[in-house]
Amino acid sequence: MAAMTTGDTSRADTNRRRILDVALTELLRDPDASMDQIARAAGVVRRTVYGHFPSREALISTLVDEAVAALTDADARARGAVSDPADAVARSVLAIWEIADRYRLLIALAQRTVTVQGIRERLAPLRENKARLLRRGLDEGVFQSALPAPALAYVHEQMLFAVMEAVNDGLVAAREAGRSATVAVLTAAGVPAPTATALVARVSEES
Repeated sequence: MAAMTTGDTSRADTNRRRILDVALTELLRDPDASMDQIARAAGVVRRTVYGHFPSREALISTLVDEAVAALTDADARARGAVSDPADAVARSVLAIWEIADRYRLLIALAQRTVTVQGIRERLAPLRENKARLLRRGLDEGVFQSALPAPALAYVHEQMLFAVMEAVNDGLVAAREAGRSATVAVLTAAGVPAPTATALVARVSEES
């Protein structure tokens, strides 16, 4: 019985993972994809999808949770043991953008269901980490801003959302957006544009 229970659990976990992976692909292809479409694409019956996710909104919410977890992990790994605040911000934003670019259509979609406030709440730990880094940079004189660190972290977050929307609307090429967004974030923190551009170029070459 125990082996059967373990097997059932493993199969359920595998189905859940497949549904999430397929759902992300389908929603990025068609933001209006229904649960029926997702079930067909995943090769499962509709009941199986609803067994894991009671609604389309719940499915999207779970995908957003996974996106935020990926962003948080990318931020932590990018900053690592980097001591210079400007260098750490550049590495963080570039790493975050690689993940965010994959999810940018999902985030735009999630704003209809999870809501902007819901996304902000999920991003709170990542934003707090960024605020601590910005505070250290302000204290050391690396950054110059009339805004306190927590508010500046909000500005940086909204700038990245805005760049994502610009890419979605075809105003910025996705291949250029990461570097441009990173330079913009650094200049918003008071780093001179030529210095920010050179730093981003160097970090990009090292990555």
